[in-house]
Amino acid sequence: MIRSLPLLLVLLAFPSAASAENDYNVLMICVDDLRPELGCFGRSPTVSPNLDDLARSSCVFRQHFVQVPTCGASRFALLTGRSPAESGALGNEALYNGKTALSRKQLPGAQTMPELFRRSGYHTTLIGKVSHTADGKVYAYNGKGDGRDEVPHAWDDLATPYGPWKRGWGIFFAYADGKHREDGQGHKDLMQFTAEEDTDLPDGLMAETAIEKLEAYQKSGERFFMGLGFFKPHLPFVATKKDWEAVDALEIEPAPHDEKPETAYWHKSGEFYKYNMPLEKTHPLSKEDQITARKAYLACVRYTDRQIGKVLGALQETGLDQSTIVVVWGDHGWHLGESAIWGKHSSLERALKSPLLVKVPGVTDQGKMTDALAETLDIYPTLIDLCQPKFRQTTHPLAGRSLAPVISGEQDSVRDVAISYWRGGQVSVRSPDYRLIGTRRNGELKNLELYDIHESPDPVRNLADEKPEIVTKLGKAAQEVQ
Repeated sequence: MIRSLPLLLVLLAFPSAASAENDYNVLMICVDDLRPELGCFGRSPTVSPNLDDLARSSCVFRQHFVQVPTCGASRFALLTGRSPAESGALGNEALYNGKTALSRKQLPGAQTMPELFRRSGYHTTLIGKVSHTADGKVYAYNGKGDGRDEVPHAWDDLATPYGPWKRGWGIFFAYADGKHREDGQGHKDLMQFTAEEDTDLPDGLMAETAIEKLEAYQKSGERFFMGLGFFKPHLPFVATKKDWEAVDALEIEPAPHDEKPETAYWHKSGEFYKYNMPLEKTHPLSKEDQITARKAYLACVRYTDRQIGKVLGALQETGLDQSTIVVVWGDHGWHLGESAIWGKHSSLERALKSPLLVKVPGVTDQGKMTDALAETLDIYPTLIDLCQPKFRQTTHPLAGRSLAPVISGEQDSVRDVAISYWRGGQVSVRSPDYRLIGTRRNGELKNLELYDIHESPDPVRNLADEKPEIVTKLGKAAQEVQ
């Protein structure tokens, strides 16, 4: 259920909020495959000056974990507020296929976060990948499909620009000059850095569209909820030439703990290795190739950071920054060669940890870093608490906990553990100090692995046999949410 602050407490903690007028707009920026590779999370040298600047006026959740380490299921949890423990949503097509698919009919309660805001009088705009598809329309990678809304009744405006790529998955797997991975021409290079202008690539076009929409909102005075989903640094690694040159000049280390670990939860990085690579396809990659691949990822982070900077600049120039909550969220983490993995799709720390920044005008202006545990599920009830939208009914109870008390400074934390899920019954439980990973079999967790996060975020030493009391405690926490 929604764990909401009483209205009086909201008004005290957030004096600019007024439930009758819905004072806050929402700009929710989703970035695909973005791990905490930002200066505000300790990345040095930084490739994210714009996000680092945003962090100075935001509450930065340094211990945020997603529900599922894959795009579609993670976004299902974000948008619906439903835990995989209840919904069973673990796949990319969860929003529109199978038992978890959203109803095409409008139900008495909102099925998703943007629908709830829309039914509260907000004008809702989608640009890019906020749900799983690249533009909010249901098509397969090859372009087949009926193009129905992936998230019914949620968006007033599906505004994703296509440029020369012509369709959604084309812009998602884009190379320069209108080429893309799914165009049937065999384009499958791991990296490309030939584009000269930001708008030679889709994320640059999306930033321009977002700016146009913000300027229109400034003129109309409408309350808005904008979902803006950038594609990079998702594979293939494509950015402008200047982003590659800037990152290539940096001193970048190869991956720590780059050998395959003794864990039951390793995978072969199939998504990464299926691309045509200017690297030797080995496990692990050579040190030199690791550095090249890590630089390619960082060049994409740098490119996306610059697009976000343009949008935030427009938000300020229009004056909307004074009335707009900004959320920046990575849909999951990504292994950059650690544990000889390149990608997500694991129950390990690197795949589950992603950035979460929340900027609330007049509240977070001085900036705040917190180590309070947070889950993606917590974003939905947090925005309800902060914005106090007039329509509150949801089809399913929200599984997350509002982070508003942490943002306001009223509480240091709102949860003791963060729990994530993956296929095959995998459950991953994170406390402030440890990560427990197990596989659920007949109601019990098997194949248990316990790691001290302070020792390393990577699975270097399984402590399950040495610390049975910790295993029992975290295992019980996992059972309590089933």
